[in-house]
Amino acid sequence: MATLPWRIRTRLLAVLKRTAIVLGIVVFILLAGRIYKTQTGPALHPWHTWTAHEMSAQEIDHASFSDYLQRETAIFHDLRTEVTDRLDENDKTPLNRFYLHSPVWPGQFPDDGNRSFVLMPAGKPKGVAVLLHGLTDSPYSVKSLAVNYQQRGFVAIAPRLPGHGTAPGALTDVSREAWQAVVRLAVREATRLAGNDVPLHLVGYSNGGALALNYALDATGDPHLRQPQQLVLLSPMIRVNAFARFAGLAGLPALLPPFAKAAWLSVLPEYNPFKYNSFPVNAARQSWLLTQTLQTQLTRAARNHTLTSLPPILAFQSVMDSTVSARGVVDSLFTLLPDNGNELVIYDINQAATLRPLFRPGAYVAVDALLPAPPRRFTATVVTNASPQSLQTVARTQPAGKADVDVQPLTSAWPRDLYSLSHVAIPFPPTDDLYGSQPEDPRRYGINLGNISLRGETAVLVVGMDSLMRVTSNPFYDDMIERINQRIDCAGVCGTAASKAAPAR
Repeated sequence: MATLPWRIRTRLLAVLKRTAIVLGIVVFILLAGRIYKTQTGPALHPWHTWTAHEMSAQEIDHASFSDYLQRETAIFHDLRTEVTDRLDENDKTPLNRFYLHSPVWPGQFPDDGNRSFVLMPAGKPKGVAVLLHGLTDSPYSVKSLAVNYQQRGFVAIAPRLPGHGTAPGALTDVSREAWQAVVRLAVREATRLAGNDVPLHLVGYSNGGALALNYALDATGDPHLRQPQQLVLLSPMIRVNAFARFAGLAGLPALLPPFAKAAWLSVLPEYNPFKYNSFPVNAARQSWLLTQTLQTQLTRAARNHTLTSLPPILAFQSVMDSTVSARGVVDSLFTLLPDNGNELVIYDINQAATLRPLFRPGAYVAVDALLPAPPRRFTATVVTNASPQSLQTVARTQPAGKADVDVQPLTSAWPRDLYSLSHVAIPFPPTDDLYGSQPEDPRRYGINLGNISLRGETAVLVVGMDSLMRVTSNPFYDDMIERINQRIDCAGVCGTAASKAAPAR
């Protein structure tokens, strides 16, 4: 700038000054709006301000799984004494998961789904699976999948990721590095329990899918990390919406104590025993940083032609997903992968839904718009209606490198009142007692969220109707498990041909 003529330099400085002033005003207005919105929102409760004394990433890397479980037990004890035992009378309501006498208080259930668990098979382990839950979730979300692995002779390990399973305030003080360290810890425990000579499967749901893929990519270049033989991803968080990038800015006012509520993107009642409803800024920020790390890894590996070292990937994704980017799963993952036995199973919308005229026009052809034209380097299976007039379903499978489509009828039909799946529905069977549409025991966890049907004026509710409408179980769960079991039965040596073969039904 010093070499520019004086007049031009003066004008340029003036433009930069005006631009800085305008940006400053915009930022001030946005922050003021953010402060106003949070200050007029719901009040924070003890479970929003309490934080857990979790292990750091460095501590986890030097700990045993037993050490981690001991710390976990201490954290739950702290939660009981510092939150549950100190609730105000106004917080002692029947649907508060932190109230000791609430039917949804997790501590009363013998199988508290918030805690890490290990399931051992009846005989000598044939393999081991590490199952990773999603953001704001708990190990409960992968419990059904873990039981299936156990029944197939695998050791199943589902660690509770730091910040989860306790109180939503714990997510305000957690890092993605700690989550990554727990994945490494779980793999070490898997090796201790089953040895190195059996297959290792990594199963990840949502944010857990990003962690599973992140570990697998790390393992391709680190001889100290055990390489998995199979990845199973459900609604994987490969990309998130652009707002997550700026979530940290939304939380800036929270640096001042009077504006602590700015640290939260949503503050909602906590009636789910195994999942947080409230969502802190830090959770969004950490998940976005994790996906950025993942994108960097994938881009570098594609450029260096090292994606061939990844194990085969089997992924399940609803074409309609308001949490993660379905397109990101295709464009930022599957289109980069080599032809080595990868398969993407996509759940279409219910093309025969009676409310079809209410759909957005793009919904009819969402799958066609999502998938690149064949031939592809991965197998694509679309679960959809047998015809636009039928609720019966088929699986249309197009193997990698092929133009022909194999059509197999499925035994599961679309429920008449369901128009699509959702991000949260994929890992849960319809018989799940908490999330299922056909629970075996709807009173088991004090509430069944799969059949909530409310009618009335919308302004009365503090929970958005969009969250209550969201389907919470997968009517095609049995077919999904059958596809996973095919990979399990490959005993870790699934080849391209095996993965391309369409399953008989």
